[in-house]
Amino acid sequence: MTLTLIGSPYSRTVRTLWMVKELGIPYENIDVKPGPEGSRTPEHLKINPNGHVPVIDDDGLILWESLAINLYLARKHGGPLAPANISEEGQILQWTLWAVWELEPHAQAVMSHGKTLAEDQRDVAILARSQASVEGALAVLNGALTKSGGHLVGNRFTVSDLNVASCLYFLRFAPEMMDKHPAVRAFYDASKARPHAKAAFALRGD
Repeated sequence: MTLTLIGSPYSRTVRTLWMVKELGIPYENIDVKPGPEGSRTPEHLKINPNGHVPVIDDDGLILWESLAINLYLARKHGGPLAPANISEEGQILQWTLWAVWELEPHAQAVMSHGKTLAEDQRDVAILARSQASVEGALAVLNGALTKSGGHLVGNRFTVSDLNVASCLYFLRFAPEMMDKHPAVRAFYDASKARPHAKAAFALRGD
């Protein structure tokens, strides 16, 4: 069966597009955009009541949440991106959940309140708090990558690297924040330079 991936590349769907390309599995991408004309329609809410993308339909199994989808696909299809044992699985889960809680929301706020929101909607207090939170997270990540030699788990590129690099993507409008953490900058640049990453992000025009 061909995996059905629902969502626009101009959303977190790009993370799972990257994942399926790394795994080399066949898939069909149905381009559903976030918002009232796409992910908030009654049809889409039947498969994801949260009203977000991406969603996958894998032979009848419906899953949403991009990083959880990536973890599932890694486990199902195996290979070097997947955990090799229970210890690696724990570490991969750790870094993925860390990215969700410690990095992504603050990096997204830095992007929104520092760049993408209309000027009258930006909040300098939120921006300052978010920048401080991102700095703390990047310091943790930089320390881990310095000790490990460039990958988070197993001395190789795994789904944990892909998930964390996907969350760092929010900092593309504040590159100076990663520049202050050389191991993070090298990690992010190496991840985005992977051929399958380039292919996925090219769908956005990046």
